[in-house]
Amino acid sequence: MTQAPNADQAEYWSSPAGQTWATHQVQMDTLLAGVLDRVVAQGAPAAGEHVVDIGCGTGASSLLLARRVGQNGQVTALDIAEPLLAMAQDRAQAAALNNLQFVLGDAQTYEFPPQAADLVISRLGVMFFSDPVAAMANLRRATRKGGRLAMICWQGAPENPWFMLPMKAAMARLGRPDPMDPIAPGPMAFKDITRVTGILRDAGWAQAKGENVEVDLVLPQTLDAATEMAITIGPATRLIGEKNASDADIAEIKAACKAAFAQYQTEAGLRVPGRVIVYTARNNG
Repeated sequence: MTQAPNADQAEYWSSPAGQTWATHQVQMDTLLAGVLDRVVAQGAPAAGEHVVDIGCGTGASSLLLARRVGQNGQVTALDIAEPLLAMAQDRAQAAALNNLQFVLGDAQTYEFPPQAADLVISRLGVMFFSDPVAAMANLRRATRKGGRLAMICWQGAPENPWFMLPMKAAMARLGRPDPMDPIAPGPMAFKDITRVTGILRDAGWAQAKGENVEVDLVLPQTLDAATEMAITIGPATRLIGEKNASDADIAEIKAACKAAFAQYQTEAGLRVPGRVIVYTARNNG
């Protein structure tokens, strides 16, 4: 039996590792609020539009989009992880949003209604496809002529203290991780603007552009809480598991991470620069 193209991603995001996002839903929504605001501003969803939200996770993006397009609009939100999608559905029901449909599916292969969407948008949800050209072509076919694409992705780990400081703390204690393909599906896979705009063009999108921007990431507002979250979600988590870190190792990593995050205390609380790329394109038909 042939395995689905992104079956490994579906398995990961439905595993206990992926479910940590659901456990930390409130903290993650707060952390990434500036990222979400930036991509929504770029996409500019308007009242009455049909928006497709890719990699909706626990629903923060979908709820915001549903409010923007209003009762005469529609949001179709996809995610490959059933536990995250279930939380998103619960949140939409609690908010009494009836212009929002959630779909458990893979945007690379899902059969969207053709040429129905005005806007395809994603907050950090498009870097995980096994065949990104096929995925982006599928999304273009779902978009009407003149429709828009807006997606936001990480620039890369070295540019992002949220990733790099916990990773440096973990490597200092445990050593380097096993090497990985730098463009393999994962959080940093779309860090190269030239490569990604080429993917978009190969998929048939026009006017493909990428812009480096910086937003504030709002951490939990104590150093202990910020540190706990940072070593629970992110690349340091993988290294801790890969090296089978002991309690003493984890305590040392936490102490180093806490000290590193202290430099980002401001009068407005803990703020870490988030360096991301906003990608845009149009479907010219």
